[in-house]
Amino acid sequence: MESMEINTVPVEETVIAPPKPVAKAVAPPDKHIWGIYIFLVLISIVELYSASSREVASSSMGVLGPVFRHLLMLVAGCCIMLGLQRIHYAKLMGWVHIFAFISAAMMVYVMVAGDVVNGARRSFSLLRITIQPSEFLKLAAVLVIAKYTARHMEANGGVRNSGIIFPAALVLMFGGLLIQQGMTNTILLMGISLSMMLISGIQIKKIAVVLGVYGVFAAMGMLYHIASDDKATPAPQEAQVEQVVASTGEPVEQSSGLFGRFGTWGSRLSRHFNPVPPYQQELNAKNRQEQYAYMAQANGGVFGVFPGNSRETARLPLAFSDYIYAIIIEDMGLIGGLFVIVLYLWLLGRAAAITFTTKHALPALLVLGLAVMIVFQALFHMAIVSGFFPVSGQPLPLISKGGTSILITSIAFGIMLSVSRFAARKKTAAEDSNALPEDMNAKNPSML
Repeated sequence: MESMEINTVPVEETVIAPPKPVAKAVAPPDKHIWGIYIFLVLISIVELYSASSREVASSSMGVLGPVFRHLLMLVAGCCIMLGLQRIHYAKLMGWVHIFAFISAAMMVYVMVAGDVVNGARRSFSLLRITIQPSEFLKLAAVLVIAKYTARHMEANGGVRNSGIIFPAALVLMFGGLLIQQGMTNTILLMGISLSMMLISGIQIKKIAVVLGVYGVFAAMGMLYHIASDDKATPAPQEAQVEQVVASTGEPVEQSSGLFGRFGTWGSRLSRHFNPVPPYQQELNAKNRQEQYAYMAQANGGVFGVFPGNSRETARLPLAFSDYIYAIIIEDMGLIGGLFVIVLYLWLLGRAAAITFTTKHALPALLVLGLAVMIVFQALFHMAIVSGFFPVSGQPLPLISKGGTSILITSIAFGIMLSVSRFAARKKTAAEDSNALPEDMNAKNPSML
């Protein structure tokens, strides 16, 4: 029997390639928010140069000194925004409590040993940078409200009491810290918190209770002031105020004690509701800011005098910060003023549009709450400058000079862009669900 030969064919080894890593579903940052940021920065650079004649006169760096310092803060703010937009917003939520605690601690320090600006302790210096904790408190309040509301939302809509009590108590505490600096920041903070409660779908009766509690605490503060008014240090005479204004170029509001600002608020309200029209009032030390702001807006007309040709910037105190909107109207006219308003309202509208594309409550509350914070502050600034609200110091977000305001606004923009990248697209919904903690996976109330 012949032997059978079996031909063996060598089999090539099959190499199985490792699976390719699945790319994370990350959408590009929202172009609308980026465009608004760029427009506001460009307006800020141009208008700060136009409104800085007072600083130019005292700057050792000449005409470009104030603009150069402002540019450094804008670059720092832009870097912060670029960094935050790459971080998932859920990772930032773990730092909310620490951020709120540090903000409150800075505010307490300012109340005790802060630098006195315009009659009240408002800031302190750190590495030659002026820090205003009031801006930190507003951002901290938005972040805390968003986190706790999302954590305590009910499945069928609405928010449990546990998600309302703590944020409301925090707002009252922050409002108490801010009230020494001025009523505007306190009102602004409470308005932001109430708006976020409406956004989250909290029942109207619960919002009414919170509003009533806010009113009770405000009334208690007023009663305390009335009871301690006799012990307050008397305000300086009009001649002394005029002398200080003549030497510094800026009106000085005096305060005495913790509630000494009540006298200042009363004086401002009295001037605001004066039945005599502003154009018929005599110019004096107390109404100098308002009068020069009105003159600047009247001089601007419809089309403006073009940036750099402002007439009132040399006379208007705080033209580069609390009254920069008056210089914007003088430079670019009614058209330019309306364009700035549209930019802020566009931001609010875009945030609302992003809200309707998110699956969960936390990103929806974050993006819309931060937009409300920025837009409310901008509208307050414009209303004060135009004479619709009583006089109070409030910067125009991302346009007014002020390092703290620029940095906080840039942080807010960065978080909004983070939401637009990780939560505002259908293809990112599954990954976003996995990134969020289980206790903050509540559905977007606008989708219920």
